[in-house]
Amino acid sequence: MSLEARFAASMGRVLAGQTPARLAVAVSGGSDSLSLLGLACDWAGSECQITALTVDHNLRPEAAEEAALVTREAIRLGARHEILKWAGWDRRGNLQAEARKARYGLMHDYCARYDIPAILVGHTQDDQAETVLMRLARGSGVDGLSAIPEGRLGRDKILRPLLDEPRQDLRVWLSRQGMRWAEDPSNEDPRFDRVRARRILEHLDPLGLSAKRLAETAAAMARAQEALRARAADAANILVRERLGLLEFDAAGLAMIEEETRLRLMAHGLKCLSGEAYRPRLASLTSLIDRALDGQAGTLQGCHLIPSGERLILTRELKAISNLRLPAKGTALWDGRWQITCPDIPGGELRVLGPAGVAQIERPDDLPYAALLSLPGLWMGEELLAVPGLFNTKMLISRQIPDAEYHTTLKSH
Repeated sequence: MSLEARFAASMGRVLAGQTPARLAVAVSGGSDSLSLLGLACDWAGSECQITALTVDHNLRPEAAEEAALVTREAIRLGARHEILKWAGWDRRGNLQAEARKARYGLMHDYCARYDIPAILVGHTQDDQAETVLMRLARGSGVDGLSAIPEGRLGRDKILRPLLDEPRQDLRVWLSRQGMRWAEDPSNEDPRFDRVRARRILEHLDPLGLSAKRLAETAAAMARAQEALRARAADAANILVRERLGLLEFDAAGLAMIEEETRLRLMAHGLKCLSGEAYRPRLASLTSLIDRALDGQAGTLQGCHLIPSGERLILTRELKAISNLRLPAKGTALWDGRWQITCPDIPGGELRVLGPAGVAQIERPDDLPYAALLSLPGLWMGEELLAVPGLFNTKMLISRQIPDAEYHTTLKSH
């Protein structure tokens, strides 16, 4: 089967049989992304408008020349091309991580503005194998070893139709099309984990640990991950209750289920409440749950786990959001999790209850004092005016954003 035919089959899979009117393709100018652009334009024909998106990170002088290369190829292939500029690194955090975050943020914003439902990204079989190898080194379990997801339209904004394709095959195809590509010098820099993993793979291939074999392992782990997520979702329907922005776990039920599911239920709760993209380290997560089941409260990832009778109550840690303040003016996004609509009150603000706020409301009999401290309240100075779901509730309308809903996101996150 030709590369074009394999690509068409892969697109049918990631697009779930649909053909959107528009798609974006992330194109850096390297061989993987240019292959993706060429194949996507060939696949799309006149049915789908392809827009190439290039992010200039303002980090290398060669970036402008590489963007110009993408412009020339995009025009030749009949695609649009947009260059999105990042202001640059502020020297805080990890450079590669911050650049990646900025890159995806800029592309997502562009697609939202122009009603583009998904971005195609050129991760290959080689990228998949390198990711598996790096995660093996970190001691990852099923989720980590499932590595890079392919994605599905309607569920994911990022789609990766080249995950089964070796990089070398793509370069051969590019050469046959007469297309040039740029080489990023960082791809040869041994300071980066991925570069070291790539070099190690060259030595593992003779032992049978080829990129193809490691990618097959990732696919097997992805299937196992899907089954484990389904099991966790079933257990959550019985053991976990969402209430007032808190999560209540049935302590006895949590103690009785298999450890893998128990860890998944709690890790997902921590991610939903904290907004963190990744689950905490296994040792920290295990310790938090074990101590809570033994009757000891604990904090992790900006959240507070509180034993209360037959339940474990997970809430936001007060310290994590104690300085969060929003003006009382229309609709505001609270803690990245809630849309809260309140009256326009000059001088009013949304902030956590804290001890002063809890003292001004009638506490529910079944919620401990510590679980209420980080809930949001509508304040005028030191006077508490309303609390969603608890006090003067008609003054506030609160709604969880979809990504913060525990049960509906458990299967997909």
